[in-house]
Amino acid sequence: MSIEHHDLLHEFPEHRERIHNLKMNDAHFSRLFNEYHVVTKDVERMESEVEPVCTKTEADLKLKRLHLKDQLYKMLQA
Repeated sequence: MSIEHHDLLHEFPEHRERIHNLKMNDAHFSRLFNEYHVVTKDVERMESEVEPVCTKTEADLKLKRLHLKDQLYKMLQA
C-alpha cells in the first residue's frame, strides 16, 4: 500500500518560502508546524500498519491533523 505524504511542503508547495519564514520568525506557527509534523508521522505509521490501532483512533488523529492544517493555512494566507 502506498502512503500519501501530507507534510506541509507537499500540501502547499506554492508557500514553501512563506512556510520557511514563518517557521523561523513566528513561534506560534513553528509550534503548530512541529505538532502537525508529529501528528502526520503518527498517521502515516498507522496507515502503513507499522503501528496498528483501531479505526476511531486513526480517524481522530486525522481530524486533529486537519484542524492543525487549517490553522497553519490561515496563517500562511495572513
